[in-house]
Amino acid sequence: MVRSLWTGASGMIGQQFNIDTISHNLSNVNTTGYKKTRAEFEDLLYQNLRMAGTPSTSISNYPTGIHVGLGVKPASTQRMFMQGSLQNTNNKPDLAIEGEGLPAIRRF
Repeated sequence: MVRSLWTGASGMIGQQFNIDTISHNLSNVNTTGYKKTRAEFEDLLYQNLRMAGTPSTSISNYPTGIHVGLGVKPASTQRMFMQGSLQNTNNKPDLAIEGEGLPAIRRF
């Protein structure tokens, strides 16, 4: 039972990280040039309780094993580079880039 509590706790921690990421995106919704982020997750280790082919009776075997996952962990955040809406700022030095890709910057 303790294993199931730790697995559930890791899921709640992962969901809290996801909600934190979403709230960060919402708080910056009106920030010019902000690119939203998305939370990425990874599985934790799996524990093998029974291997495939383990004898079940004297004449038969279990066809599949039993693997129990031990939870999830936040792995990273991925920045979403999607085209946003263009806004007119009425400021002559401002510029907007429309289309695929990012501007190339040359270093001297």
